Amino acid sequence: MRILKVISLLLDYPTETLVAGRDELEQAIAQAREISPAQRAGLFELLELVCGQDLMDGQEHYGALFGRGRSLSLLLFEHVHGESRDRGQAMVDMMAQYEEAGFAIGVKELPDYIPLYLEFLSTREDLEAREGLADVAHLLALLAARLDERESAYASCFRALLQIAGAEPQVAVAELREQVKAEPRDDSLEALDKIWEEEAVDFMQAEQQDRCSSLPSAPGKGREESAVPLHWVDFQHEGRAAAPAGEVGNV
Repeated sequence: MRILKVISLLLDYPTETLVAGRDELEQAIAQAREISPAQRAGLFELLELVCGQDLMDGQEHYGALFGRGRSLSLLLFEHVHGESRDRGQAMVDMMAQYEEAGFAIGVKELPDYIPLYLEFLSTREDLEAREGLADVAHLLALLAARLDERESAYASCFRALLQIAGAEPQVAVAELREQVKAEPRDDSLEALDKIWEEEAVDFMQAEQQDRCSSLPSAPGKGREESAVPLHWVDFQHEGRAAAPAGEVGNV
């Protein structure tokens, strides 16, 4: 699913390569029928924002948005496991999933990095890709809501992903709006200092736990799986004409 590769590139750190490939990305978005015209318009807006400004300014904005605090982390398991040891096992399992599919990643990439996960899903069959997004739809909606709260155009990526997963973006994000509004911002210097202090304490506690013998887990404490209805649509027949068909480079 080519649109997933496009969103992967848009969510990654802005580079000269991205800017140089603007026309190809624009064409790929125009041809995407997995998302509605409204979602395509949001991606066009983000593409214009990223490619239409000075690259260094875009990189600085990206780092300030996604690189401070945890609330907008682009690491999936940061939101699920935090700094617990369960995160390590989850990464091992995800790496095994990549390897089984023959998908190789660079040594510097963490397997739960969202742009990397989207690149992986872009190589899979459509049904598998949609199910992969549906598995993390609650996190996609949370990130979309938090980006909306900061009035960021990057929210369009997560809204598009929600639609591909079979969710209604507006509904999914609206359900989290009040929760997100009540959250304290974690990207201030004071908040970042507090996070580092908490991590130091957590590390010391983890060291103590490692010295203790492991206890059997209580029955009935396994992770609950919630079924996600996959009711996506194909926006093949609607008013806006697609760009001329053709191969889109590496997209």
